[in-house]
Amino acid sequence: MLAALDQAKLAAAANEVPVGAVVVCCDEIVGRGYNQPRTLADPTAHAEIVALRAACARANNYRLPGATVYVTLEPCLMCIGSLIHARVSRLVYGVAEPKTGAVESIYRALDDIPHNHGIKVTRCVLETECKCLVQTFFRVRR
Repeated sequence: MLAALDQAKLAAAANEVPVGAVVVCCDEIVGRGYNQPRTLADPTAHAEIVALRAACARANNYRLPGATVYVTLEPCLMCIGSLIHARVSRLVYGVAEPKTGAVESIYRALDDIPHNHGIKVTRCVLETECKCLVQTFFRVRR
């Protein structure tokens, strides 16, 4: 999660919402990403998607069985869908997202939609650090 926090700090430095993600396979980071929708003029450039793209390119495969994704903020519906399609095994996130979260906050996409694939979820890892980063970013902007 510390590597994901480092990615989130890169997002904040780029004036993007500070969300960072890493994909880990066999105890090695194989993909890194941070929020870049404004920078790239791409609404799909969320941290999770950027990290998944990097990991899939490295694996030369659109599936990542056995992978764990660490992300600082609870994923949205788009990102959860991408994790499911990539066949990620585990999701670890730092803090709930009360406005768009699709794991526990607004939607329970992993519980409510029938899938052929399940993702194990670990919540609230380094929650204080992840929450502080987001809150500080928005406090400064307002």
